[in-house]
Amino acid sequence: MASIRNHMAETWDFLTVTPLLTTPTNYRLKGELGTVHHNGKAHDRWQHKPTAKGSARIWFYVEKNTVFLEQVHTHHPNETK
Repeated sequence: MASIRNHMAETWDFLTVTPLLTTPTNYRLKGELGTVHHNGKAHDRWQHKPTAKGSARIWFYVEKNTVFLEQVHTHHPNETK
């Protein structure tokens, strides 16, 4: 992902300002993948794509004002194919 530094800077900005904004490249996962548990609490699991056409994915959830990066995939994760 180092080769797409500008996209990663945009991703950082997006996730620190508007992580819960639904867009074509940022949305909640569905089904069993749509929930993550942390410290006994359930949270919506989100997926962010640094580029619209790329295959990299970032899975995260938000608790209060903190964005927790849960998984970073350099290619499309098999779980969502």
